[in-house]
Parts: sequence; C-alpha cells; structure tokens
Amino acid sequence: MFVRALATLAYLVPCLCKVYEDVTQLPGLSYDFVIVGGGTAGNVVANRLTENPNFSVLVLEAGVSNEGVIDSIVPFFFQNLLTPNIYEWNYTTVPQPGLNGRNVGNPRDGMVYTRGSADDYDRFAEVTGDAGWSWDRLLPYFFKNEKWTPPVDHHDTRGQYNPAFHSTNGINSVSLTASNWPIFSRHVIEASKELPDEWPFNLDMNSGKPLGLGWLQMTIGGGMRSTSATSYLGPEFIRRKNLHVLLRAQVSKLVGSSHANGKLTFAGVQFAQGGALFTAKAVKEIILSAGSVGTPGLLLHSGIGDQRALTDLGISTLLDLPSVGRNATDHPVFSLGWTVNSNQTLDSISQNATRFDEAFAQWNRSHTGPFSAGGTTHLAWARLDSQLASNNFTDPSAGPNSPHIEVAFTMPHCLKLAGSTGGTAGQPCVSAGIVVLNPVSRGSVTINSSNPFDSPIIDAGFLQSDVDVFTGREAIKKVLKLFKAPTWRDYIIAPIEDLENLSDEELDEHIRNSASTFFYLIGTAAMSARDARYGVVDPDLLVKGASRLRIIDASVFPFAVSGHTQAATYAIAERGEFLFL
Repeated sequence: MFVRALATLAYLVPCLCKVYEDVTQLPGLSYDFVIVGGGTAGNVVANRLTENPNFSVLVLEAGVSNEGVIDSIVPFFFQNLLTPNIYEWNYTTVPQPGLNGRNVGNPRDGMVYTRGSADDYDRFAEVTGDAGWSWDRLLPYFFKNEKWTPPVDHHDTRGQYNPAFHSTNGINSVSLTASNWPIFSRHVIEASKELPDEWPFNLDMNSGKPLGLGWLQMTIGGGMRSTSATSYLGPEFIRRKNLHVLLRAQVSKLVGSSHANGKLTFAGVQFAQGGALFTAKAVKEIILSAGSVGTPGLLLHSGIGDQRALTDLGISTLLDLPSVGRNATDHPVFSLGWTVNSNQTLDSISQNATRFDEAFAQWNRSHTGPFSAGGTTHLAWARLDSQLASNNFTDPSAGPNSPHIEVAFTMPHCLKLAGSTGGTAGQPCVSAGIVVLNPVSRGSVTINSSNPFDSPIIDAGFLQSDVDVFTGREAIKKVLKLFKAPTWRDYIIAPIEDLENLSDEELDEHIRNSASTFFYLIGTAAMSARDARYGVVDPDLLVKGASRLRIIDASVFPFAVSGHTQAATYAIAERGEFLFL
C-alpha cells in the first residue's frame, strides 16, 4: 500500500476539546461513574449517562486520540489498522493446535454492520433468563444507535435494503457501500438469481433473518468512517461539562475493596500515565468496557477470578469467580480466490501509484470514489443442515434462521490471509472470505504474572472442535459451487488455489494452515442467569457477587452472534446504560 500524507486530512476532524492527554488537566479524580475503555461500548455508555446533567463521568482510555488519524477516517484505509500499529494492543494468540501451531493476531477493527439473527438474541434471553435480551426487546436499541445515511455516491438504493428495519434518528452512521465495482457487483447479484435455492437474494440481512445473499451495510457516513469516537463523542457531546475523557491512561486494577451487604465493592480504579500511578474514585459505579481481552485481565489482576490460579500468581482472591477469562470465542476465517479477466479491480489501484494518488485526490475533494468504501461489497449467509445431520453433528447455531457460514465478497482484489497464496503477481483477481459463524471451540484469556502491565495470554481455541473444521470444509465446497454459477463463466479465469479435487483430509489441512481470526473475540466475561453457578455477570451486567461494578462490552456475550460484533456491541451498550435506571 502506498503511503498517505497525513497533513492533507488534518482539517477533516473537528477538535475534541474535552479530551485530555494529561491527568493534571482534569478538574479532579472523583466522578459518579468511571468507565474503563473508550471503545465501541464505553463511549456509548459515557454519552448516555451524561445526558443526565447530574451525573459526572470519566472515561479512561489507554490509547491515543483519533483526531487526524487518516487510517481511521478513510474507509478504504481500515486494513492498515489490522496490522501492527500504534492504535492497537498488537496482541497475538499463543500457538493454536487447531491451526497447526500457528499464532494469529488479535486486531479488533472493522466497519461491517450486521446484527446477526433474531435467534441469536433469543438464545441470549433464554440463557440469561432475561427477556430483555431477546431480539424483539433489543431491536429498539439497534434503532437508538443507528443513523441510516444515504451512500456517498447517491446511487439508487431501491432493492438494496429495507427501510423498515432501519432508523434515521440514531447517532452512529450506517450506510450501503458506494457502488464502485459495478461489474463485480452485477455478477454477485446475478449468481443469486441463477442459484435461488442455494443462495436466495435477501433484501436486508439486518431484519433478524439474514439467510441469503445481499448488499453490505457499513458504519460509514458521508464517505468517512463512523465510529463511537466520532459519533457518541462527537463535538455536540464531548463539550458536556459532566463528561471527561482522559487518553494515555492505562488502568491496572480496581482498588479500595470492601464489602457491603455481603457483596464486594471497589472505591475506584488505579491507572498509569507517564510512569506514575493515579487513582480515580467512582462514587456510584465502575463500568468495565475494556473488551474481551482487557476486561478479564483487569478482573484477574484485581483479585476476581479462579482462586487457585490467582493464588499461584501471588494475587489475593477477593472474589472466587472461575468463569473469568473462560468461554473465549472467535470466528475462524479463510479465503478463496480466482483470477479474472477484468481490470475493474482494487489491485489496479493499490498496485499503481498514479491511480492510487488519483483515487486519494478524489476522496480528498469529495469523499467519493474507491476510498469511500470498506473492504467488502456483499455478504451471503447459509445453513448446512443436511451436511451436519448426515454426519451426526448437533446443530451449533442458535436456531433455524441463523446461518452456519458467512461469505464476504471482498472488493475485487487478491485478498491474502495467513497461509494463502494471495494471487498471481500482476493478475487481477477476486476473493471471498469464508467464516465459521457458530464455533463450538472455546479458548481463554488468562494472565501469567501479577504485573498488570504484562501482556495477557490469549488462546482463541481455534478449530479444536471437529464440527468447526467440518463446517469450514463444507463451506468451501458450497462456495466453490456458488462461483460455478453461469454468470461467472466469462469473468473468472481460474482458481488461485485448486481445492476442488482435494480429499476431505486435504481440505481440513488447508483450513488449519490458512484460517485466521475474524477480529471478533467475545465471551470472556459472559452473562448468565442470576442463579447460574457459571458466568461472570448477571443479566443486568453487574459482576456476580459484587456491587457497583458492571461490565458493558463484547466480553459479556454468552455466544458469538451469527454476524459481525460491532452492531451487537452497540445494542448491548445502549441497553446496558438503560439498566442503570
């Protein structure tokens, strides 16, 4: 990828006047609510709590400002955030036996907006015993989050989405991807017409019934990426007098423990900045929104977790909660690719300095063109009922409207994931990412030191279950048939890797050698019913056995949703804030 000039975009991002980078700038260190983590969920909670002028809120964020970060502004550049950079923790997993001993990264970034299936949330409600987590009860919170925005190219969107399932009154922009690849898009949609039984067209995959093939929706507005930082902490909100955000503040543990009414409570949190330690006091509640890695790590270093493991590390156990850090779940992904006889591909831009500069100049002028879209154009979702049943596997999905696999039709280019060849040099190609949506395999996030600034141990548990490998194998067969539809005949030249004649054992080995993370680790502080003897939080997201300590982020998911995690995290955060009332 060619280097971008940061200076040309500095004017695009408004000044975040109430975001501080030095603890000495804060008016004090005592607040009603202290939120640990200024990510997708934490910023939602901060925004909603400070709608009440009587609440004071401090957000402690370990990272740096998003202001002027071109890779976070231009949708096309999101892929630069998926490689090691200063905006990520740059964690990697331990060697994964299911991936033939490979380590994989743990980035958490993306713009795809998919809610999953209604079945997913109905399963949340069943497991927690709280009907408030059901699809029907959560849908208003999806709407509360979403601000539907016309695509920046203003193309005719009739027949590409269903307005009935969207809201224009929310905060975070959601839009259809700009139509920059008409030839490829035409073939994708035509394939659904030619194979209607296997891949029916789905007008809107965010209706709660995602099965089928349809147009992608992303968190983009006006040709720019829409994040919780630019939306929920936008200029009209960040100026609130009762909202303070401190950057470069890495929280190490909860402090000031005591007991009240038989429950553990903490007075505040300890955080580091500039080599010194500080304590922020929370008068009402501490909210952990540090994500599926950060949140369990904070709990463990604060003495909340498996007593035996904590004792071995010399950490005093304040609350024996063995489920902390367990149930880690992530979607394995791998790709297929084909060379094509069309020059209307992303490679013609990314591998050509002149065309790259022209596309970037267009985006600078009008926020249109190839750089106004993310990495995918369409998505398809399918079930494997007959395949699973014939091999005596129990259905791992949440219900009959939930897909087993996702197919991501990436912008036409040579997608390269771990272990794949990534295409032939100089030859245009197209790619499809294949995702195992309901992994049975489970991993963990643990610690091996009492030093809270040491890196955690991340074990995603990829492909440890036979059904996950089987699902991946059958997905390959199904997608190969999809790309044999008549519409592709004069477009596709040849597969980049010939998998069609491989045995099942060879396909399994291919999957283990090429699968990677889909960036959606969840479940490490999962919610469960109030009387359950497992889990980390109750249905109100309060930590079991504790008071005034709540977790609101993707770590509370008891199961992965059959889609991308962003939209679900927004909805859970919107409802999570409601639980304070």
